[in-house]
Amino acid sequence: MNIPDSLTLLEKYLIKKDYKGYDPYDTLNSWLPFKSFGKWCPILATQIQKRNPINIRPLMGIKKDYNPKAMGLFLKAYSILYKKTNNKIYLKKADYFYNWLINNYTKGYSGICWGYNFPWASSSKYMEAYIPSAVVTGFIIKGMREYYNISCEKPVLDIVSSASKFIQNDLEWTKDNSGVCISYTPLLRDICYNASLLGAEVLAINYELNHDKDSRSHAITAVDYVINKQKNNGLWAYSKNTDSTNERMQIDFHQGYILESIFNIMDYIDNKNQKWENSIKIGLEYYRKNQFYDDGISLWRLPKKYPVEIHNQAQGIITFSCLVDYFRKGLQFADTIANWTIINMQDRKGYFYYQKRKLFTIKIPYTRWSQAWMLLALSILMSKK
Repeated sequence: MNIPDSLTLLEKYLIKKDYKGYDPYDTLNSWLPFKSFGKWCPILATQIQKRNPINIRPLMGIKKDYNPKAMGLFLKAYSILYKKTNNKIYLKKADYFYNWLINNYTKGYSGICWGYNFPWASSSKYMEAYIPSAVVTGFIIKGMREYYNISCEKPVLDIVSSASKFIQNDLEWTKDNSGVCISYTPLLRDICYNASLLGAEVLAINYELNHDKDSRSHAITAVDYVINKQKNNGLWAYSKNTDSTNERMQIDFHQGYILESIFNIMDYIDNKNQKWENSIKIGLEYYRKNQFYDDGISLWRLPKKYPVEIHNQAQGIITFSCLVDYFRKGLQFADTIANWTIINMQDRKGYFYYQKRKLFTIKIPYTRWSQAWMLLALSILMSKK
């Protein structure tokens, strides 16, 4: 199956499901009172459930739902498809997702912001559903930017300005002599490199669209901070403990996030910076040589190959499609990743599988994690040809 046919089949599936679905992390939407059994019960329940190849969510009272981040990814994908094809059907779809997002943001903060539609637990925090984050807000504002480029809807400018206020006023910022790091959520101060850069993308887009100079300077210092934390071989850790300063080494699709964010911010604020460009070059070289096999399979988390994870595959397509200026064969390799993924991870019904493990495949059709990311990845790839 070629890439346009794959995208069409995926879109038909999503339309049939009305863009609603389950998520690997939606376990805490169950009627079961996991939180009542202490700090670790919600964490363990979520981790066990996302590894379960059998979808027992209906038995747990978990319903299919709209995910704000997925809606932002759909907005970006359809905006890109309309720009590429001038097909009014895509514009109508983009209008729908835009209107859904402006009617479903999280209230009570300095600016417009969004969060996941499920509670989320980690060792450091418990987030109720719809608690906003730099990550969810960042991806949605990226979708808003693409939508503005095709629609020139003036309210988008106010939305972007408002979201930048959330990033600047409601999230904690950690400073050192290299720059600043924007926290993931309003709940506590933390250091997560890719999350900080997604917050910085909001600020950079605010500069691009609204010419806010403070947003530009803050975005620069956020990029400088993350680049300063890059290892000599090109990789980044996932996060750093604010107390011990120990780093968590989780090397996966987040490397692609970071590379894409630095590239985007450089473009949004027109900051041709040799240090930033060198960071992209060595980071992209590491990403290609160490995280992907020549046939297009991404390792799960270095050094582990399995499971082959759809999010890794999708981000690989996006990163190599967008950063062709830094990797001459990037578009060709994005094609390789896409073709392997279509052949090995797309169901004949159109949706993409979650994970291919060594002995079995988890085929649950997660909407945000799998379908939204692959729709965006294939849309970006097609737009570059």
